[in-house]
Amino acid sequence: MSLIIGAITIGLILALLSLGVFISFRIFNFADLTAEGSVTLGASIAASMIVAGYPPLLATLIALAGGFMAGSLTGIIHTKFKINGLLSGILVMTALYSVNLHVMGKSNIPFMSETTLFTYFENLATVFSGTSESVGLFGSTIPLKDIFVLACTLIIVTILGGLLYLFLKSNFGTAMRATGNNQQMVRAQGVNTNTMMIVGLGLSNALIALSGALLAQYQGFADVQMGIGMLVLGLASVIIGEVLIGEKTLGYLITGAILGSVIFRLLVAVALRLGMPPNDLKLITALFVFIALILPRLLKKKRGAEKP
Repeated sequence: MSLIIGAITIGLILALLSLGVFISFRIFNFADLTAEGSVTLGASIAASMIVAGYPPLLATLIALAGGFMAGSLTGIIHTKFKINGLLSGILVMTALYSVNLHVMGKSNIPFMSETTLFTYFENLATVFSGTSESVGLFGSTIPLKDIFVLACTLIIVTILGGLLYLFLKSNFGTAMRATGNNQQMVRAQGVNTNTMMIVGLGLSNALIALSGALLAQYQGFADVQMGIGMLVLGLASVIIGEVLIGEKTLGYLITGAILGSVIFRLLVAVALRLGMPPNDLKLITALFVFIALILPRLLKKKRGAEKP
């Protein structure tokens, strides 16, 4: 049961990555490879500042701002210099590798003994439960601090998901979504589509960097390689969520991205529990994405064949 609680917690943390990928991939139809650099950027900023003695909340907010700057830079390169979106993301992602090394000063920063946001969440268990250190759940004994970490992470993701929904429903957010659907029509309405793209990619990578900052604090280390494959993971979560939810309205899509991330991590946890070698994790990830991509088409064909 502890394995499942941990998988759900990581899934919720990575749900912020999925929401960021949702913005770039589904709203703008933009395959933004900046994500793989932004995850590490958020982790490296948070780790470096926490080790240097800064408050964890401040470090996390600075990491979020760093992600916004990285995404905005990709948007500027794409819109102002007319460079292909995929190439723009590759350029910034490549540059971020060196930036992350400079931020950390080395390739890996362990900080398990430092105070992080999750230390505060664990302390809440002591405040509310007194001397109790564990709780029985489905026949298993689970550390109470793990329950509080999961609950606090869920609250954070729920709030941010709700704020994203409200933002995308606002006038500015509606113009942003319209930019992704039809730039020519939006320009005719007097909207600056370049600004929409820059702000949208900035917001996307801000959420991704925030996910990286929280993931580093949860795991107790930041590594310069931790962003590799994260874009695929985010895409998998978004696609799995869409398959499960089915509805295409904004609220359902945001909820689907969050649920997809949690389910994806549970699938990975089950695969590892069944004895899958950790070295095959990326292979399994690619397989899950492939299945999620072809499943809607297969279901659609099946429904069409069943109709008289």
